[in-house]
Amino acid sequence: MKARVALAYALGLVLTLAGCAHPVRAVVAAGHPTPATSAPSPSPKPPAAPKPSRTTPTKPPLRPKPTTLPAGLRRTTGVRPVALTFDDGPSPAWTPKILDRLRAAHVTATFCLVGSEVRRHPELVRRIVREGHQLCNHSWRHDLDLGRRPVNEIRADLARTNKAIQAAAPGAAIAFYRQPGGQWTPEVVAVAKDLGMRPLHWSVDPQDWDKPPAGTITKRVLKAVRPGAIVLLHDGGGDRAATFAACPGVIADLKRRFGIVRLR
Repeated sequence: MKARVALAYALGLVLTLAGCAHPVRAVVAAGHPTPATSAPSPSPKPPAAPKPSRTTPTKPPLRPKPTTLPAGLRRTTGVRPVALTFDDGPSPAWTPKILDRLRAAHVTATFCLVGSEVRRHPELVRRIVREGHQLCNHSWRHDLDLGRRPVNEIRADLARTNKAIQAAAPGAAIAFYRQPGGQWTPEVVAVAKDLGMRPLHWSVDPQDWDKPPAGTITKRVLKAVRPGAIVLLHDGGGDRAATFAACPGVIADLKRRFGIVRLR
């Protein structure tokens, strides 16, 4: 019995000495991961430089709406015969039909052209010129407030429209400018004149832009017309079926009572 005790003691001593030859290992509880060695923290990135902010330039305020017409507008022919004017074209739907009416009646008119429509339909501008009608600048996109904008914007708009008309019909004269809606200002009158165009207004407006029946258009024109009148009608800007239908009666009556003249 004593021999067994001595043998066990000797064996334990050997195991103890053998264990001391290895590094001590940390004991980790079951089910828990061994803690990882902590890596050095990355140095913080320098903050990005702020990007310059983009701000939309503030547009200058519009001048007040005019309450009266400025001086210098052409409102009559200056002679007994009257003149016909057609606005907001050229329109592929209605301008050719209006031109057919005028040709059948052997009369000429003035066509006030919107620049964006000229760019789309240059062939109609060429036909207008070819058939002896007068041309008038009516702004690039029929901007009712154009006359209230800065003078440099007015000039750019009118010049752009003239350029489109000249591209469609090289060498054609653009004698007049008509302000959309008749909302004239002294500034737009001055710019038009500086570009070699006379400001063209009217004296008879049957409001055909509002699409009344053809009979109403005819009655309004014939009631309001006087010697030397300038009549406002439309060949573009929408459905002009009523204006087209009114043309034969209006033209025949005006020719009989006053005559119809090409503006000069």
